[in-house]
Amino acid sequence: MNSPSDSSFPLGTLTIGKTFDFEAGHRLPSLPPEHKCSHQHGHSYQVEVILTAPTLEAPGFVTDFGALAPFKKFLDTELDHQNLHEVLPFEPTSEHVAQFLAGWIIQNLEPDIPGRLVAVRVCETERSWARFDVEQR
Repeated sequence: MNSPSDSSFPLGTLTIGKTFDFEAGHRLPSLPPEHKCSHQHGHSYQVEVILTAPTLEAPGFVTDFGALAPFKKFLDTELDHQNLHEVLPFEPTSEHVAQFLAGWIIQNLEPDIPGRLVAVRVCETERSWARFDVEQR
């Protein structure tokens, strides 16, 4: 089996992703009353975290998936089965939630993991999602 130092491996950037989920309700009160999202409703949210690294850490990881456990704990304790408009300091659109979660990861996980956050994608349904791409740092 080839190793990363083997010349047959192409040069490039390695990227990983992990998906988490939580259940939550919300409403978007700034919308007109006739808009369905202005009323209380819920979603089975899926959150995809995408990380990259120019080189791999032993034994060959961008980031050990286990190192993302604090993020899962945050979702479970702070957002799961909550009314998002009551626990978040902004209107909880998927776009805002993706940007907020990216900020949490950068502040709370990145100092302790080898990978760097590329993007966070928040899905409200199988066909509806928002993605926040982190500016290159």
